[in-house]
Amino acid sequence: MIEKQNSNITISEVKKQQQYMQKMKAFLWDWEQKTGQKQSYFVLTTGCQMNAHDSEKLAGMLETMGYVKSPTEENADFVIYNTCCIRENAEEKVYGRLGRLKYYKKQNKNMKIALCGCMTQQDVVIEKLQKSYKFIDIVFGTFNLYKLPELLYHSMQTEGTLFDIWKEAGEIVEDIPTMYQSAFQASVNVTYGCENFCSYCIVPYVRGKERSRKPEDILHEVEQLAQNGIKEIMLLGQNVNSYGKNLEHPLSFAKLLQKINQVEGIERIRFMTSHPKDLSDELIETIKNCKKVCNYIHLPIQSGSSEILKRMNRRYTKEQYLELVQKLKNAIPDITISTDIIVGFPGETEQDFQETLDVIRQVKYCTAFTFIYSKRTGTPAAKMEQQVPEEVVKDRFNRLLQVLNPIVEEVHQKQVGTIANVLVEEVSKQNSAILTGRMENNILVHFEGNKDCIGKILPIKITDNKTFYVIGERIG
Repeated sequence: MIEKQNSNITISEVKKQQQYMQKMKAFLWDWEQKTGQKQSYFVLTTGCQMNAHDSEKLAGMLETMGYVKSPTEENADFVIYNTCCIRENAEEKVYGRLGRLKYYKKQNKNMKIALCGCMTQQDVVIEKLQKSYKFIDIVFGTFNLYKLPELLYHSMQTEGTLFDIWKEAGEIVEDIPTMYQSAFQASVNVTYGCENFCSYCIVPYVRGKERSRKPEDILHEVEQLAQNGIKEIMLLGQNVNSYGKNLEHPLSFAKLLQKINQVEGIERIRFMTSHPKDLSDELIETIKNCKKVCNYIHLPIQSGSSEILKRMNRRYTKEQYLELVQKLKNAIPDITISTDIIVGFPGETEQDFQETLDVIRQVKYCTAFTFIYSKRTGTPAAKMEQQVPEEVVKDRFNRLLQVLNPIVEEVHQKQVGTIANVLVEEVSKQNSAILTGRMENNILVHFEGNKDCIGKILPIKITDNKTFYVIGERIG
């Protein structure tokens, strides 16, 4: 849990929440004295890495209050779902799990249930919760995550559901206790919100306008993480490439990377997500010249058709995207590139789809996150004509994988015979004698070893290719 310097504007709010954390701590201590048991919490996270990092903050606040982590939600005294709304399927899973929670709460009358995150920023969701999920105790959104201690304390004093949904973001609050999931890897926010307004995406409506953190706050956090043993950081933002444009004293993302590259103790720097329209020559040179910045970039294409890209409001063409890729490969020959692809966007023809396949063949992605278009109420795309029939979309999706997977295998095959520095992340879930880690270029590696290697960067010789990961053996 890390203390950071901050502006006077947010210090008062931080102190207020610290006071509520102390009140909750006293409440939970009294509970423990009466019952002989500590109260436990369970956090469920859906969605992106931004949500995952938000959940680390939720856990940090809860543990500061005195809660202990529960391995299961049915036995927890406080359950919080940190939700995603990027696709309809993500929302339906949350509603399904909430139904089960209602049963668990009947068994444990003291259970408190909270819902937060992107789902709750939608009016249609709030209306549904008010009508059909009255057993939920707290509902809050993406802009006031730091208020959890205050909301939880007031919920303990009252009956019914406490709603606290903000329509706009306030000041960035820095000093939030954080329970990092790893002892050697950590995520660091550089921006919040998004102003790109891609026509299919709900994020700008639920995450708000783009806001950049002050570089001194980011650097202070990174320095503290390094002092605590963190070796690899992931810089997070809906569009990290546009970092700094709205600061009082603008600073480019490339310049921020250069500053972080100088922090002693940090060995690897990753970032996501990069929007192609804002990928500058300066950033490419920074990736090339900064030793700690990994030779890997996640660069979403979404569609290979310039016409579809226009309908998506992506603000680049197929040709401009391919030109960027060529610049990256010319500057950094061993760089690996991953992407996001949406299949079946409204108006997508077979020719448009073939353009996407052409981009895949030309770029040769190391991996791609592929999605079937999901209509999101409130976005311009949801009202577009020429919605693609489901059977056509599924056929295209399957054909896309038939083209993509052999290319991923080809990229991985080139690693065989090389020696790579691998950051060992965990023991394999399938075999306790196998360790899993990542090369600098983000390719997953499995090799034999013991758990004492976790958190270390080791030289590994790559011996075999399994399409989506490679096999290696430790040398030296």
